[in-house]
Amino acid sequence: MKILKKASTIPLLVKIAAVVPVALLVVFFAVFFSNTGVEFPAGIHAGGLPVTVAAALPQTADLDRQAFVEDFWHWMFSEAGIPERMAHNVAASMLESPAFIMELLVVLQGGYYTHLLVDKQHALPIDYSPDDLVPLTAGGSFRITRNDLQLRRSAAEALEEMAAAAAADGVILTAASAYRSGARQAEIFAWQVRTFGLEMAERQSARPGHSQHQLGTALDFYPINDAFADTPSAPWLVANASRFGWSMSYPDGYEEVTGYRFEPWHYRYVGRDLAIFIDTYFEGIQQFALQFIQAWQERDSL
Repeated sequence: MKILKKASTIPLLVKIAAVVPVALLVVFFAVFFSNTGVEFPAGIHAGGLPVTVAAALPQTADLDRQAFVEDFWHWMFSEAGIPERMAHNVAASMLESPAFIMELLVVLQGGYYTHLLVDKQHALPIDYSPDDLVPLTAGGSFRITRNDLQLRRSAAEALEEMAAAAAADGVILTAASAYRSGARQAEIFAWQVRTFGLEMAERQSARPGHSQHQLGTALDFYPINDAFADTPSAPWLVANASRFGWSMSYPDGYEEVTGYRFEPWHYRYVGRDLAIFIDTYFEGIQQFALQFIQAWQERDSL
């Protein structure tokens, strides 16, 4: 699956691209947990799976499961740019339980926008806009800094639930920036370049089409600067955000991975299933999990 600059039918492309990876997962279950020979579904080798993937799959039950994990899954993690240590830990857990595969299946059945990779290398169409945006209004459990903030409905509902839990702990969350159109992001990036220079702008602002905010699921909490790390909101979100489906996008020490400097105020709604998946298998690093899912869904293009 590739959602690039010129893509225009994102939901349809994602649904089509999801067919092959799910078929591959079914084959994995058959091979990994069967005690008899495996008959592949008709047409799988010919066109349903990439040649390289089909060749990597063992076709008889007497092949060692550990070799399968090491050969196929380490290859998959390498394709996704996952660190060797992290890949090894996930592979080890897979030898003990099918939980990783089962949870991946659940994640893939979620809304495409929850796991869509949008970063410096993967862009949305400049005119892309969600069709379920709702306004963030005053009077709920969180505060707002402006009256024009919008999020996808699912993200807005999750924000209210999370903010209510924070308020119960004595922490008031304040939303400062939410959905941005591609045109608005172009204005912001141009301002960043004029104000800080291109090098710094690239570290702390996305080019148009490359911003998570355009998905309608990213939120910047107030204040949108380094001082946020010293507010009560910062540690509360680190400890609790994933319980409500939110994930920090640009953690400290991962600029080479994400392309952006530490932004403790920037969170993306990915849904509870994916948030748990990120924390459980990818050490809380959203970028690694989304890169893996992207690599998985791109297998149909080989």
